Amino acid sequence: MKRAAAEIIGEYGPFPGVERINGVTYDGESVWFASGDKLNALDPGRGNVQRAIDVAAHAGTAFDGQHLYQIAENRIQKVDPKTGEVLATIPAPGGGGDSGMAWAEGSLWVGVYRERKIHQVDPQTGKILRTIESKGFVTGVTWVDGELWHATWEGDESDLRRIDPKTGEALERLDMPPGIGISGLESDGADQFFCGGGTSGKVRAVRRPKRAGK
Repeated sequence: MKRAAAEIIGEYGPFPGVERINGVTYDGESVWFASGDKLNALDPGRGNVQRAIDVAAHAGTAFDGQHLYQIAENRIQKVDPKTGEVLATIPAPGGGGDSGMAWAEGSLWVGVYRERKIHQVDPQTGKILRTIESKGFVTGVTWVDGELWHATWEGDESDLRRIDPKTGEALERLDMPPGIGISGLESDGADQFFCGGGTSGKVRAVRRPKRAGK
């Protein structure tokens, strides 16, 4: 396994009225983060929150290109980002122990923290299509260029790790500085990850390692 220190290249927040960052996602322009009772749209260029939606937002957040998905307690809500309306609800696979969430290949990928699992979930029904077992506690989850990454956070230690989607084996690991944890996680589709900072109330950008030939 390749292992290196995570390179933090940007920091946003803390934000007024935000005590905790839960899920994080990216719609191509705004970084959306969940803060308990709101989904907030952060402009990463300016570093400020442009708007917020009043919706229960307790854990992972995902974006499918049109709609936001947000974990609230033991369910996943499909949210219209323009109106804030909850359009549909499905059960969350962890029954309330769910953590991060990502969208890829027409499915939701939902982390369950203490079970060290990532479930591929049908976004229409909530049915679990397959399960990937990891070696670490799962917080945020993201897919980028066919790579599956998730964050871990235990005690004072947190890292980003790329895992084999078939076996769950860790292939690469980026260690965060001591005391800096990652709650939500999303890739910008290019060279950085957006990481929720839990009770710090901050969102951080971490450089994604370059691949040979890219």
